[in-house]
Amino acid sequence: MRFSVVEMGYDRRQVDSCLDELGIRLARLAARAESAAGDGREWDEVRGEALALRGLLDRLDLGDAAVTRRHADAVDREAADLLAQARFELDAAREEARQLRERVYAEAVQARREFEETLQARRRREARVDEILSGVPVPADTPTAAAAVPASGDAGRR
Repeated sequence: MRFSVVEMGYDRRQVDSCLDELGIRLARLAARAESAAGDGREWDEVRGEALALRGLLDRLDLGDAAVTRRHADAVDREAADLLAQARFELDAAREEARQLRERVYAEAVQARREFEETLQARRRREARVDEILSGVPVPADTPTAAAAVPASGDAGRR
Protein backbone atom coordinates (compact mmCIF):
# COMPACT_ATOMS: atom_id res chain seq x y z
CA MET A 1 0.00 0.00 0.00
CA ARG A 2 1.14 3.49 -0.81
CA PHE A 3 -0.02 6.75 0.74
CA SER A 4 0.09 10.18 -0.82
CA VAL A 5 2.59 12.42 0.91
CA VAL A 6 1.01 15.69 1.98
CA GLU A 7 2.58 18.76 3.55
CA MET A 8 2.95 17.20 7.00
CA GLY A 9 3.05 13.37 6.75
CA TYR A 10 0.50 11.28 4.84
CA ASP A 11 -3.09 11.70 3.71
CA ARG A 12 -5.03 10.90 6.88
CA ARG A 13 -8.05 9.50 5.01
CA GLN A 14 -5.88 7.00 3.14
CA VAL A 15 -4.17 5.87 6.34
CA ASP A 16 -7.49 5.55 8.19
CA SER A 17 -8.98 3.58 5.29
CA CYS A 18 -5.99 1.21 5.27
CA LEU A 19 -6.22 0.70 9.03
CA ASP A 20 -9.97 0.05 8.79
CA GLU A 21 -9.40 -2.53 6.06
CA LEU A 22 -6.67 -4.23 8.11
CA GLY A 23 -8.94 -4.22 11.16
CA ILE A 24 -11.76 -5.91 9.21
CA ARG A 25 -9.42 -8.52 7.75
CA LEU A 26 -7.90 -9.23 11.16
CA ALA A 27 -11.35 -9.59 12.74
CA ARG A 28 -12.35 -12.07 10.01
CA LEU A 29 -9.08 -13.91 10.50
CA ALA A 30 -9.63 -14.13 14.24
CA ALA A 31 -13.17 -15.48 13.71
CA ARG A 32 -11.89 -18.07 11.24
CA ALA A 33 -9.10 -19.05 13.61
CA GLU A 34 -11.62 -19.74 16.37
CA SER A 35 -13.85 -21.83 14.14
CA ALA A 36 -10.94 -23.63 12.50
CA ALA A 37 -9.20 -24.72 15.66
CA GLY A 38 -9.78 -28.37 14.80
CA ASP A 39 -9.72 -28.31 10.97
CA GLY A 40 -6.21 -28.55 9.44
CA ARG A 41 -7.10 -27.16 6.02
CA GLU A 42 -8.93 -24.19 7.48
CA TRP A 43 -5.98 -23.61 9.79
CA ASP A 44 -3.60 -23.45 6.82
CA GLU A 45 -5.84 -20.84 5.17
CA VAL A 46 -5.84 -18.77 8.34
CA ARG A 47 -2.05 -19.07 8.54
CA GLY A 48 -1.75 -18.01 4.88
CA GLU A 49 -4.02 -15.02 5.43
CA ALA A 50 -2.03 -14.04 8.52
CA LEU A 51 1.22 -14.30 6.57
CA ALA A 52 -0.27 -12.18 3.75
CA LEU A 53 -1.35 -9.53 6.27
CA ARG A 54 2.08 -9.68 7.88
CA GLY A 55 3.70 -9.16 4.46
CA LEU A 56 1.36 -6.24 3.80
CA LEU A 57 2.35 -4.64 7.07
CA ASP A 58 6.05 -5.28 6.40
CA ARG A 59 5.83 -3.65 2.98
CA LEU A 60 3.83 -0.81 4.46
CA ASP A 61 6.46 -0.20 7.14
CA LEU A 62 9.33 -0.37 4.65
CA GLY A 63 7.57 1.95 2.25
CA ASP A 64 6.71 4.37 5.04
CA ALA A 65 10.26 4.37 6.35
CA ALA A 66 11.73 4.93 2.89
CA VAL A 67 9.24 7.67 2.02
CA THR A 68 9.67 9.28 5.41
CA ARG A 69 13.45 9.11 5.11
CA ARG A 70 13.40 10.59 1.58
CA HIS A 71 10.96 13.26 2.71
CA ALA A 72 13.09 14.06 5.77
CA ASP A 73 16.23 14.22 3.61
CA ALA A 74 14.50 16.57 1.18
CA VAL A 75 13.29 18.74 4.05
CA ASP A 76 16.80 18.77 5.55
CA ARG A 77 18.31 19.78 2.19
CA GLU A 78 15.73 22.50 1.73
CA ALA A 79 16.31 23.76 5.27
CA ALA A 80 20.08 23.79 4.68
CA ASP A 81 19.59 25.69 1.42
CA LEU A 82 17.31 28.21 3.12
CA LEU A 83 19.78 28.62 5.97
CA ALA A 84 22.67 29.16 3.53
CA GLN A 85 20.62 31.70 1.57
CA ALA A 86 19.63 33.50 4.78
CA ARG A 87 23.27 33.63 5.92
CA PHE A 88 24.32 34.99 2.52
CA GLU A 89 21.61 37.66 2.64
CA LEU A 90 22.50 38.53 6.25
CA ASP A 91 26.17 38.94 5.33
CA ALA A 92 25.21 41.11 2.36
CA ALA A 93 22.91 43.23 4.55
CA ARG A 94 25.65 43.63 7.17
CA GLU A 95 28.13 44.75 4.50
CA GLU A 96 25.60 47.20 3.08
CA ALA A 97 24.90 48.56 6.58
CA ARG A 98 28.65 48.94 7.24
CA GLN A 99 29.12 50.88 4.01
CA LEU A 100 26.09 53.04 4.78
CA ARG A 101 27.41 53.81 8.29
CA GLU A 102 30.79 54.80 6.86
CA ARG A 103 29.19 57.03 4.22
CA VAL A 104 26.84 58.69 6.71
CA TYR A 105 29.71 59.25 9.15
CA ALA A 106 31.85 60.82 6.41
CA GLU A 107 28.92 63.05 5.39
CA ALA A 108 28.35 64.09 9.01
CA VAL A 109 32.03 64.97 9.44
CA GLN A 110 31.95 66.99 6.21
CA ALA A 111 28.73 68.77 7.26
CA ARG A 112 30.29 69.67 10.62
CA ARG A 113 33.40 71.05 8.90
CA GLU A 114 31.24 73.14 6.57
CA PHE A 115 29.14 74.40 9.50
CA GLU A 116 32.25 75.35 11.48
CA GLU A 117 33.72 77.13 8.44
CA THR A 118 30.45 79.02 7.90
CA LEU A 119 30.25 79.94 11.58
CA GLN A 120 33.88 81.13 11.55
CA ALA A 121 33.23 83.23 8.42
CA ARG A 122 30.17 84.75 10.09
CA ARG A 123 32.16 85.58 13.21
CA ARG A 124 34.87 87.21 11.04
CA ARG A 125 32.22 89.31 9.24
CA GLU A 126 30.63 90.26 12.57
CA ALA A 127 34.02 91.27 13.95
CA ARG A 128 34.73 93.29 10.80
CA VAL A 129 31.35 95.05 11.03
CA ASP A 130 31.99 95.85 14.72
CA GLU A 131 35.43 97.17 13.76
CA ILE A 132 33.99 99.35 11.01
CA LEU A 133 31.14 100.65 13.14
CA SER A 134 33.31 101.36 16.16
CA GLY A 135 35.35 103.90 14.18
CA VAL A 136 32.34 105.76 12.68
CA PRO A 137 30.79 108.50 14.81
CA VAL A 138 26.99 108.60 14.75
CA PRO A 139 25.50 112.13 15.06
CA ALA A 140 22.96 112.48 17.87
CA ASP A 141 20.14 113.58 15.54
CA THR A 142 20.51 110.56 13.17
CA PRO A 143 17.19 108.75 12.86
CA THR A 144 17.34 105.12 13.94
CA ALA A 145 15.16 102.21 13.07
CA ALA A 146 13.43 102.61 16.42
CA ALA A 147 12.37 106.13 15.48
CA ALA A 148 10.43 104.80 12.46
CA VAL A 149 8.17 102.67 14.66
CA PRO A 150 5.14 104.64 15.97
CA ALA A 151 4.54 104.64 19.69
CA SER A 152 1.83 102.28 20.84
CA GLY A 153 -0.52 105.17 21.64
CA ASP A 154 -0.04 106.83 18.24
CA ALA A 155 -1.04 103.77 16.27
CA GLY A 156 -4.60 103.75 17.59
CA ARG A 157 -5.25 107.48 16.84
CA ARG A 158 -4.47 107.40 13.15
